[in-house]
Amino acid sequence: MTHASADAALPHSTGTPGREATRQLPRLSFGGAPIGNLYAGVVEGDAVDTVQHAWRLGIRHFDTAPYYGYGLSESRLGTALAGIPRTDYSLSTKVGRLLLDADDSQPAPDDGFAVSGRQAVFDYSRDGIQRSVESSLRRLGTDHVEILLLHDIGALTHGARHPAILRQALNEALPTMAELRSQGVCGAIGLGVNEQEVCLQVMPAFALDVVMLAGRYTLFEQRDSAQLMAEAVQRNVAVMAAGPYNSGLLGADDAPGSTYNYAPADAATRARAQRFYDLCDRRGIAVGAAALQFPLAHPAVATVVCGLRSPAEVDSAVQRMNTPLPPALWDELRQAGLLDASANTP
Repeated sequence: MTHASADAALPHSTGTPGREATRQLPRLSFGGAPIGNLYAGVVEGDAVDTVQHAWRLGIRHFDTAPYYGYGLSESRLGTALAGIPRTDYSLSTKVGRLLLDADDSQPAPDDGFAVSGRQAVFDYSRDGIQRSVESSLRRLGTDHVEILLLHDIGALTHGARHPAILRQALNEALPTMAELRSQGVCGAIGLGVNEQEVCLQVMPAFALDVVMLAGRYTLFEQRDSAQLMAEAVQRNVAVMAAGPYNSGLLGADDAPGSTYNYAPADAATRARAQRFYDLCDRRGIAVGAAALQFPLAHPAVATVVCGLRSPAEVDSAVQRMNTPLPPALWDELRQAGLLDASANTP
């Protein structure tokens, strides 16, 4: 099996203090939500095997969060990577939630993780950020992470509380993260979100090194990230393009998946996705290969973060990332109205 390819091209200037920490990101990174029992349980041994298999195949960056399985993803990553020299891989995790024990009498949270007895509460305070990082480092079995991301701020998540959350992010959370960066606890700081608007609100007000954007800059859609991507290039902020399959819509080999943006896909969304499958099928190309490779053509994108739950999914992702794709494919997608006319393509 061919190893994952080398780093994607990045802007040249150093920019923000932690920007160097993003320069060694591989083209393909391991997304750790699935091994946190996202949507379905994963046996502990299988989760560990999946991470170690990814490392053997050349994947060198692993992304996680306390929220993913209420610590389960971080703990499993820590176990799987324990025997590997720390200099041979890099990590990103997130802050903004604290984990608590849950009373069995409380209703289980409707967040997609098949885990009982735990819950996550938002906390963007200075103390909350510090406590979150300390707990994550213990679970991961390390004294630092390369990238630390402020998780899930934005109006789509917080609704009417968004203005207050944004103020706390700018005045308390991000400054605390910058202190942690100066102490060497993390190499770079940024946001981990799935909406463009909050990034555009934060970037002029606080210097970021990186933004992880889930599901908004993908083969399936680019319009709701265009401003952010341009701003990232201008400000020399690295983008980690997560959710390349749009939470399963373009993940299968033969037909569109049933979910989009972490919810059931409606008929119109599935019909549009089918057009991608039809066009790629005529060329004998896996849609997933186009979905993984497309984001890397943008000058702001440092890596594509793909959620993986089994060795077979790792094999598929690595193969897709290394599948040669004809340049004519992108022209056909444009002509069919499936890619924005101005989209960067490989």
